[in-house]
Amino acid sequence: MEGKEEDVRVGANKFPERQPIGTSAQSTEKDYKEPPPAPLFEPGELSSWSFYRAGIAEFIATFLFLYITVLTVMGVKRAPTMCATVGIQGIAWAFGGMIFALVYCTAGISGGHINPAVTFGLFLARKLSLTRAVFYIIMQCLGAICGAGVVKGFQPKQYQTLGGGANGVADGYSKGSGLGAEIIGTFVLVYTVFSATDAKRSARDSHVPILAPLPIGFAVFLVHLATIPITGTGINPARSLGAAIIYNKDHSWDDHWIFWVGPFIGAALAALYHQLVIRAIPFKSKS
Repeated sequence: MEGKEEDVRVGANKFPERQPIGTSAQSTEKDYKEPPPAPLFEPGELSSWSFYRAGIAEFIATFLFLYITVLTVMGVKRAPTMCATVGIQGIAWAFGGMIFALVYCTAGISGGHINPAVTFGLFLARKLSLTRAVFYIIMQCLGAICGAGVVKGFQPKQYQTLGGGANGVADGYSKGSGLGAEIIGTFVLVYTVFSATDAKRSARDSHVPILAPLPIGFAVFLVHLATIPITGTGINPARSLGAAIIYNKDHSWDDHWIFWVGPFIGAALAALYHQLVIRAIPFKSKS
């Protein structure tokens, strides 16, 4: 009996205690230190190749994003019925799947923003400098314009007749409804970005950085399912701008402001919610 008791005692001490879950896990720091906020201006970035490499990565990613997604939208509109093609679900998968793939490819280079609203939200949270934020947004918009332009170059007639993937508030919905859809949809996306890339979660759970593109892409997919019937789903000002410039019809510009104002408001709200409520960073600094 004494031998068995000894075995039990050794066995109990041999294996480490399970990782706490729920609220108890929040107290586990695991060598985590709050990263310092990015400076507003960082002149040294302009002389660094990594700065321009990151901008090029954003350009190429947004270019590919527009190319694939606009072609998908055109394919659905070209079919006589929704049942004859991938339908709204297929469009949503194209947008979400491309974001998943492109964030995975570019996260280690530029952070995988591919969206001015994401860049704006991360800037408000002081995750990157104003210099880098402006550069990213410019490169994202240029990439989106080129991506839509290549689609039109391949299929000029079909591009114009099928709408070119341009966003607009659908008939039966008010501008307020469209704006609200864009605000909430972008909030979902940017909040997911903050949660999936949270440095504290990365320190506690080693698998989080690898899985980050998955929830981000899935959030894009779900938002598209909900808001395609309302606005065609913008939640990305570069995507809306690229399609509008290349399509360049009056109705593509009528509601265009919604696809900048809505995403930027949604991104700002998500940044404030994550920093002030979820992370409570201002309160930590006072203690």
